[in-house]
Amino acid sequence: MNGDFYKDEYTPQINKIGKITGYLGVLVAFTPAVILAVVYGIIPKPAALLTAFISGSSAFGVLWFVEPISYFPVVGPAGTYMAFLSGNISNMRIPCASMAQVAAEVEPGTEKGSIIATLGMAVSIIINVSVLTIGAILGTSVLAMLPDTIKVALNYLLPALFGALLVQFGVKMIKHSAIMVVVAFILYFAIGMGVFNWLPGASNWLGTLGCVFISIAVGISTLSNARKQA
Repeated sequence: MNGDFYKDEYTPQINKIGKITGYLGVLVAFTPAVILAVVYGIIPKPAALLTAFISGSSAFGVLWFVEPISYFPVVGPAGTYMAFLSGNISNMRIPCASMAQVAAEVEPGTEKGSIIATLGMAVSIIINVSVLTIGAILGTSVLAMLPDTIKVALNYLLPALFGALLVQFGVKMIKHSAIMVVVAFILYFAIGMGVFNWLPGASNWLGTLGCVFISIAVGISTLSNARKQA
């Protein structure tokens, strides 16, 4: 891919379209509340809104910063806009983007990797919306027909998916992956033991954020050592 085109043409257009669609998404998200307020006169009290916002932000507010930092290196600018507009980021968009990069044999964090991740996510969004539409209509009745063993097994789909991704990328970066597996075990063990209980909601965000930045540091260190040896 022409680097000048990517930086001078592609990225500015992506940022322009991404911002427009993002703002439109916000407007659409608030449309039901506006209709309830304007048409039916149902307006929550300011104190109730403030309480709800504080409750939500205290539980998920850190993710507003953690997830963009964590996912951007994999999906790039276009993928970031698409992911946060369509949702299902960790369980659908990132795995699809990663597997598309593996299939195309491109590296995450590169210009080619960003393009391939965008294509993978676009396909996942189309299929996801189609399946969700069918699932919304038939999902409850279909799930009710499944045996309990199948329902329990469905809970392991996401861990199995991320395990497969770990193997896919791990074989390419064995040393890096081995270090990060050890770091992740130590970090999550410490979180489980309550070492970081003094941080608000640490169990929700510290593991992901810590692993991301430690992985970046390990990658930079590994790259620096490789260049010195070369």
